Amino acid sequence: MLGSLTDLARICTQFSPSAALVSLPTGSPDRSDVNAALAEAGTRIIELPALSDLLAPLRSGVETQPATASPIAPIGSIGQQPLDLADLVGRPARLIDDRRLAALLTNQRVLITGAGGSIGSELARLCARFDPSQLILMERSENALFEIDRVLREHHPTLARAAVLHDVTEEGRTLDLLMEHRPDVVFHAAAHKHVPLMEDHPSHAVINNVFGTRSIADASVACGAKRFVMISSDKAVNPTSVMGATKRLAEMYVQSLNRDPRVRTRLSMVRFGNVLGSACSVLPIWAAQLADNRPMSVTDPRMTRYFMTIPEAASLVAQSATIGLVPKDADAEAPADVFVLDMGEPVRILDLADRFARAHGLDPVVRHASEPTVAAPGIAEIVITGARPGEKLFEELAYASEQLRETPLSGVLAWLGIDPPADMHAVLGELAEVSAGADRDAVIDAIRQHVPEMRPAVSSPAPAEAAATRAA
Repeated sequence: MLGSLTDLARICTQFSPSAALVSLPTGSPDRSDVNAALAEAGTRIIELPALSDLLAPLRSGVETQPATASPIAPIGSIGQQPLDLADLVGRPARLIDDRRLAALLTNQRVLITGAGGSIGSELARLCARFDPSQLILMERSENALFEIDRVLREHHPTLARAAVLHDVTEEGRTLDLLMEHRPDVVFHAAAHKHVPLMEDHPSHAVINNVFGTRSIADASVACGAKRFVMISSDKAVNPTSVMGATKRLAEMYVQSLNRDPRVRTRLSMVRFGNVLGSACSVLPIWAAQLADNRPMSVTDPRMTRYFMTIPEAASLVAQSATIGLVPKDADAEAPADVFVLDMGEPVRILDLADRFARAHGLDPVVRHASEPTVAAPGIAEIVITGARPGEKLFEELAYASEQLRETPLSGVLAWLGIDPPADMHAVLGELAEVSAGADRDAVIDAIRQHVPEMRPAVSSPAPAEAAATRAA
């Protein structure tokens, strides 16, 4: 034995190892310190799974489980082992409270829109564990719906399922389907989420994110659903993009329904940031770039984001619907409309790229897109490409910290912020009229009129500034 963690810097100086194998359990408080010390010493880090993590799936009878397991294939690997996404986030995942989810889901009819997407499919797998009387998978992508239905059939062969190929923006048919299936719990995960694409297609963002939400929310109320949960986004806070502003408009409509005294359905929304490994997100893109021997792309060296793993996000979304449902919440304050997931500290995208490269046994080297390549064996180039239209440098989860309060559920906060307009139907009527046309600027102007906090994105730094950031 050469020493303890406090001796690590000295050991690296004395022996000059070219690489270090790190095998610490998920959630170990020493992981970040060990990796930081090795990185400072210039030692390549190769992560190996701890024995306790390898044995974890064999354990049984545990009521409260970490939100990390998922049958989805890993987006990257070290040798034959999947990457530890929780380690990339920089903190352990929060635990799933099985008793809460059983109270919400067991013997209930559960419907999930966008069921083939990253969050929707994880919600479906999570819900299936708690023996709902029926799980209704609603999805407009044929292949995505086929796949999640296939996975559930193989893992839960006795579960009653309904695979419904449907676009929630079709209001009449949406109502017919919900009246037919009569779900008790509805999770609305269907949405357009890609910021640059929605800048180019604002009408599609309005139709899918706003009117799709109105369609499924109205149908949930009409069929007598007990709980309705909309998946929102941190991009709805002080939005700089069409995508974020349309998610805020959708929030406003759901808030207005929830505050209507005639509505018996309990409606809420959950905001959170980026989920690691979701479809078309940064980790699959980087993994594909490394596999093709191409540079990893980062838009801006200053950019930060909140991150969470897909299983953790899905579990907290589902658990948020239990607030006010389980007995220990009986004396809590009245539930809010908007819940915000506590995602820890924001992560600089450039630091995440650095960790991702090192986890693959590569030494990261950063350059601007205008600078010459530095490609070499064992090197992972990280190229600064410039921020895209509508992108924020820094994400927010709420307008101000004083507008958040704790809930009975650890990791879920309640937002006490802005009330929706008194007449949301008039707002949506104006948006419907303008989004039916082909004038992109008119659609964006209408969005800004009804989301006055919408502001322009911050531009990307010049190459000289990027180089200065890299040198720092």
